[in-house]
Amino acid sequence: MEKENNTMGTDFVLLGLFNHTRAHQVLFTLVMMAFVTSLMDNAAIILLIRRDLDLHTPMYFLLGQLSLMDVMLVFTTIPKMAGDFWSGRNSISLVGCAVQIFIFLTLEGGESFLLAAMAYDRFVAICYPSRYPILMGLRLCLLLPVVFWLFGATDGLVQAGVTMSYHFCHSGEDNRFLYEAPTLVRLACDDTMVFESVMYVCCVLMLLIPFSVILGSYGLIVGVVLQMRSVAAKKKAFTTCSSHLIVVGLFFGAATFISMRPRLYDSKDYDKVVSAFYTILTPVLDPLIYSLKNRDVLEALKGGLTDCKLRN
Repeated sequence: MEKENNTMGTDFVLLGLFNHTRAHQVLFTLVMMAFVTSLMDNAAIILLIRRDLDLHTPMYFLLGQLSLMDVMLVFTTIPKMAGDFWSGRNSISLVGCAVQIFIFLTLEGGESFLLAAMAYDRFVAICYPSRYPILMGLRLCLLLPVVFWLFGATDGLVQAGVTMSYHFCHSGEDNRFLYEAPTLVRLACDDTMVFESVMYVCCVLMLLIPFSVILGSYGLIVGVVLQMRSVAAKKKAFTTCSSHLIVVGLFFGAATFISMRPRLYDSKDYDKVVSAFYTILTPVLDPLIYSLKNRDVLEALKGGLTDCKLRN
């Protein structure tokens, strides 16, 4: 087949999550409700952290970064998906694919390192409480976001840039609602084996390094907690860590499935469900998990609501 460089001109077709049956219209409504809920919940977390002086700590600073990433994540996919659903035009240009891949991988890679930073924060708070102000000082708190945003952006830029460098034989029709780098590369006419291997190694490193930090941090935390004599202190430590562990399980479970599944395994329905879970449900669940299990956040929320009532 003759190679045709469609880098700037070809549109690809995303079939999306829904069609126009009544059942899918109900599901579409639920997704839009989840979208609005995610924006409201994460915006509330960010505003509470900025407003309440009691939340001006490294732990809540990192939580604010997580909420910011969740807001960006839902804006990466849901508005276009909603527009395609109502307009019936499901095409996306290759440049649009590259932008979506770049943003998605930046957020995915950045969040993995952010969760590792949050695990390290809990490790220092529980294992070295007296040295916490030094080990989690202002300079480190300002440096950490730069590091995980830089790592994520580098991963996204490399994969998106290499993906766009290929020749594509024809436009593709895919039963998904967002294009990921492995999906788009399969439509290329060129030999992509080297890139797929490099991309696989890159995904492993972007997940393995942060996950190793998380495992190491919580391994040391468990060792210290088990040596505590106070039952109340043990309960407080496990309660403090439980929210983060739930978020870690949700993120790394979905990210591992998306990024590290065997190349020969190809189930678009499963991929679509996992992608929907990661990009739609996780941004809704993250702020709920942290707020419902966190006394400081609940107190800040009550204080904010009380102030609003007094002003009105």
